[in-house]
Amino acid sequence: MSLRNNIDEDYKKAIKNKEQDKTNTLRLIKSAIKDKDISFRSNERREGISDQEILSLLISLIKQRKDSIEQFQKAGRDDLIKNEQSEIDLINQYLPKQKSEDETIAIVDELIKTHNLENLKDMGKLMGFVKKDYPGEVDMGFVGKIAKSKLGN
Repeated sequence: MSLRNNIDEDYKKAIKNKEQDKTNTLRLIKSAIKDKDISFRSNERREGISDQEILSLLISLIKQRKDSIEQFQKAGRDDLIKNEQSEIDLINQYLPKQKSEDETIAIVDELIKTHNLENLKDMGKLMGFVKKDYPGEVDMGFVGKIAKSKLGN
């Protein structure tokens, strides 16, 4: 079953079970997907965005919530932090299992070796390979830090 269908089914179940917080978060996800569908719509592409693009969208939704949590921490709004964290937890259910730091370092090392990447000019290529081969499985911010240290020498 596609990621879109999983989200739709979970949304229907949440409504049926009267799980208000889950329903609201899933409605938000569905709305974001629909917005992307509309912005990508063209004659060749009527079916909507792919699962790969939905993964990228979910990752950006999590990043937005993490940024909000930082702001709420500065403002001392623990009540809002809890809500954002519960949304992150729900969104994470639709993402693949995250690679550990050691696994991520090994992936970067392997890609650098395999594709003969030598300096910071190759960082864009490296990031592209990681996004293509490990969608949603690695923290791209962490990959960027590793890549700078490895390619910067």
